Amino acid sequence: MSNTTFVGVDHGTVGIRFAGLEDGNRRAIAVFELSRKAAAEMSGEKIIRAVEVGLDIEEIKLTAMTYSMGDDFSIIKNIKKVKNRGLKSEKGAGSRIGGGTKVFDAIKDAGIPTIMIPGIHAGSEKIDPRMKFFSHCASPEKVGVAYNIYKTGNENFIFSDISSNTVTMAVAKGTIIGAIDACILAPGLYQGPIDLQLLRLIDDGELSANEAFSNAGILRKRWQKEKDEALFPDALSLFVAMEISAMRVLMRDYDAPNCEVFLTGSEGEKEGIKERINQLLDVKSRTLTRYSAAIGCAEIAKDVFYGERDILGIKVEKEII
Repeated sequence: MSNTTFVGVDHGTVGIRFAGLEDGNRRAIAVFELSRKAAAEMSGEKIIRAVEVGLDIEEIKLTAMTYSMGDDFSIIKNIKKVKNRGLKSEKGAGSRIGGGTKVFDAIKDAGIPTIMIPGIHAGSEKIDPRMKFFSHCASPEKVGVAYNIYKTGNENFIFSDISSNTVTMAVAKGTIIGAIDACILAPGLYQGPIDLQLLRLIDDGELSANEAFSNAGILRKRWQKEKDEALFPDALSLFVAMEISAMRVLMRDYDAPNCEVFLTGSEGEKEGIKERINQLLDVKSRTLTRYSAAIGCAEIAKDVFYGERDILGIKVEKEII
C-alpha cells in the first residue's frame, strides 16, 4: 500500500475486518482481520499498530467505521458526533466480547479522521416504508457490502451474507430499499430466529432472549432427533434461498425481480452452498469475498472524502470532515 489510504472497518460477529484502499487506485486493496477476542485483550495503541502493520499503511486520510447495530442514527456522521457508539442500547441480539468496543475506542481516541455508517432500521429515510415494520433490518457493515457491489456497476441487486447469522439486503436503482435481519427468517451457523420452542424457554426463564437468538443457528439449535451433519448445509441453503426469494418479491415492486444475486460471508463463499442456492432459485449467483464489507466501507470513506453526500440513499451530514 501507499503511505496514504482510506480504511474500512467491518465489525463482524467473530472478527473485525479491515480494508485499506490506496488513494487514486481502486484496485490497490489490502485486507487484515483481528479476532474480537484478541482485540479485547489489546491496548488501544497495540490495536492501532496492528492495523498499520496489517494494512501496511502510515497515514490514513479517512476511516469508515461500522459498530454493532448502528440503530441510534440514520445518516453518515463524524465519529465525534455519535453518542453511545451509535446504539440505542447496549442490550440486543448478539454476543458481547469487548473487542469491537476496544477497536472503536482505539480509533476514536487516536484522533484518526473517522466517519460512522448507520445500520438499516425503522428510522432509515429511504427504505421501503413497508420494511419499517421491522425495528431493525441490517447492521452497518451490510451497507459496506452493498456499496462494494454498487461500485462494480450494479444498481439493482440482492445479496445474502451467510456466516454466524444470515442477513439479506435489496438495492433498487442504487438505493437500499430493505433487508431481512438475522433474527427474522433464515438462520446462520450459530444465530437464528426465535420460534415457539424458544419462546417457551424464554417465558420459563431457562434462556434470555439474547441467549435464545445466539443459539438458534443451524449448528447450535437442537432440531434433529438424530444428528445428520449432511443436512446442515442443505437446510441452510434452503432457508437462505427462501429469504432471497422474499426480497425478490419486494424488488418486483421496483421493476427488478430478476436482478443479480450475490453471496458473501464464510458460508456464502462455499461452492456447495452457492450451487444449492442457485438450483433452488434458478439463478447464477456471484460470490463476494468475506472482506467485501470492509472494502465497501473503505470505498465509502474515499467517496465521502472527495465530496459524495449520498451513499445508497443514506445522507452524509454536512461538513462531516
